[in-house]
Parts: sequence; C-alpha cells; structure tokens
Amino acid sequence: MANRFVLNETSYHGAGAIQEIAAEAKGRGFQKAFVCSDPDLVKFGVTKKVLDVLDQAGLVYELYSDIKPNPTIENVQTGVAAFKKSEADYLVAIGGGSSMDTAKAIGIIINNPDFEDVVSLEGVAPTTNKSVPIFAVPTTAGTAAEVTINYVITDAEKNRKMVCVDPKDIPVVAFVDSDMMSSMPKGLTAATGMDALTHAIEGYITAGAWELSDMFHIKAIEIIARSLRGAVDNTPEGREGMALGQYVAGMGFSNVGLGIVHSMAHPLGALYDTPHGIANAIILPTVMEYNAEATGEKYRDIAKAMGVEGVESMSQEEYRKAAIDAVKKLSQDVGIPADLKEIVKKEDIPFLAQSAYDDACRPGNPKETSVEDITKLYESLI
Repeated sequence: MANRFVLNETSYHGAGAIQEIAAEAKGRGFQKAFVCSDPDLVKFGVTKKVLDVLDQAGLVYELYSDIKPNPTIENVQTGVAAFKKSEADYLVAIGGGSSMDTAKAIGIIINNPDFEDVVSLEGVAPTTNKSVPIFAVPTTAGTAAEVTINYVITDAEKNRKMVCVDPKDIPVVAFVDSDMMSSMPKGLTAATGMDALTHAIEGYITAGAWELSDMFHIKAIEIIARSLRGAVDNTPEGREGMALGQYVAGMGFSNVGLGIVHSMAHPLGALYDTPHGIANAIILPTVMEYNAEATGEKYRDIAKAMGVEGVESMSQEEYRKAAIDAVKKLSQDVGIPADLKEIVKKEDIPFLAQSAYDDACRPGNPKETSVEDITKLYESLI
C-alpha cells in the first residue's frame, strides 16, 4: 500500500512573509480576491495588514467576515453566495482555523456545487474538482489549517462538528508570518500552541503514522516545547518558533490522522463553544495515559523532544510518565485549566461520548476504544 503525502505548492516563512502575496497573485494571473477573515481580526486591524499589501499592489478584493469562532453551515452557505456575487477568482483566508475552514468549504463548494448542502462534505467526500485557489495567512500558531487537507464545520442544529477531509481543499500557497501573530493575547497564544502540540503528539502515535510523518511530528514537538512559553510572553523568538512548529506539525498530521483527543474536543466546541485548543490541552494528558500501552517506545521520543533529561536510563513506565508529566507542566505553565469541571455538565456526557466515538478522528487512535471508554475519560476530567 502506498502512503500519500499532500503539501502546499508553495509556502513562505518568517517575519514579513505576507509581502509575497502580491507577487504570487500577479504571477498566477489572479484578478480578484475574496478575502475571508473574522470580525475581531478586522476590528483590531490585523486583517488590514494583508489588505494593505493588496492595495499597494493595486489588487482588487472583496472582504467577507461573517465567520464565527466555530464556523457553521450557515456561515459557509452565506459565504458561497457572497463569493458568487463577487466574481472573485481566488480566496485569501486570514485568521485561525475558523477563517481557513470557512474558506476551504467555500472553495470546494464553488467548484463542486453538488455539495452545497455542506453536510455532504463530512468525512472523505467524493468531490471531483479542486477548490478555488486559496492563499492562507495564519494569525494563530496552532491549527496549521494553512497546510492541512482538513476543515471542521459546525452543524448548529445537531450540536456537532463535522470533520471534512479532502486533499482538493489544501491552500495552494501559505504565508506563515510571525508578525501576523504578534497581537494574539496570552490566552489565545497558549490555547492554540497546545492545539499544535496535540497535533504533533497525536500525529506521532496515530495508527497511520510512518517514518516520513514521524520526522515532522518529533521535530514539531521539539520546537513547540522550547517556544510556547516564549510565545505566550510575546518574545520574537517564541513567536517565530511557534509559527514554524505548528506548521511542521500540520505537515505531518494532515497526512496520517489524529486520535481521540480531537474526537473528544470536537463535541465540546459544538455543544459549549469551548475553544478548540483549550479542550485539546485539557484532554491530552489523560488520553496519553489511556493510550500509553499501545505506543511502544514512542513516549521515550516524546519525552526527549519535550526536553526531559536522562530519558535513556529510564524504564518504559518512567519515560511514559515523564512524557505525560512534561505535557502537563507545559500546559500548566501557560495557564491552561487542569480539568473540564467548568465546562462539561455531567448529564451531557452520554451525548458527548457518542459524538466523540462517531467523530472522524477516532479511528486513528492507536488504541481501540469504545463509547464506554470515552465516557470514563470524560468522567475522569470533571
């Protein structure tokens, strides 16, 4: 069986990377951009940094900002209608996962109108045409949506998140500019950073992992472990490290899948609007403990990458605990809550557990699981 690996055509990295947008747009002959960005980024002038690049180059665009933190089917459908009216020929997604996920869904539906109900995109949809070309500009160091083939849309009527996987949706160019992330508040920096760490750790131990993806994930863990505290303190080195680390994690997990940390986090976002990174960060150590027996020696590598010393002389039980403890310590240092007591209502656990089991990320978990197992994991966190 062949292992497939999908990445951007081109990516730019480093402070000032957004300046390359104009040359890429002109070089590809694009005429008008449909810019997707969320209202807060527009309000606080972050989106304007990219719009200024377009303006200075004389490039025409239309701004769409009807995007929620957990984008809904309605957001996408409204965006599709706006895109058609705009007569744009490419998308520029500015933001975190929400803006990029919305742009991906719009781009896919425009070129695959049979999926305009949005619901039919869930899972691995049989689309036939590539998305409208997307330029992706991340403003958070976490989701790596600029380099993944995944996007998540909320079905508000059913209180559930739909995970969509489609290699035809990957942005053609990513502009990973740490300057675009410098205005992120501490809480958001911490949450998105722990999301990136979750991607790297889950991607490293997922059932579909192999040597090429392992290379990216271990390096991502190493970069994130040494950079996240600095990013939360808004140091240039920390910001640049996290911009790269989260992207490297995305290069890996997009191609091999994740596990039940994400499966359990998705329903929390759908039901309670819990920030995705916070949910992942709280759940990660508990699921690492649950999965440990199915990971061979991989936790030794994780412990090393997290900066734990003396790993080589540790027993399997010791290095597994060391890896989990290092994750807990990083999470604590950047201000993540230790449990779900302030989030989850006990009476909702049966719904959450079933939703997590049905989630598209669950089959990638290294250990076979059940609704009962997931129920116990939720219960242990409240």
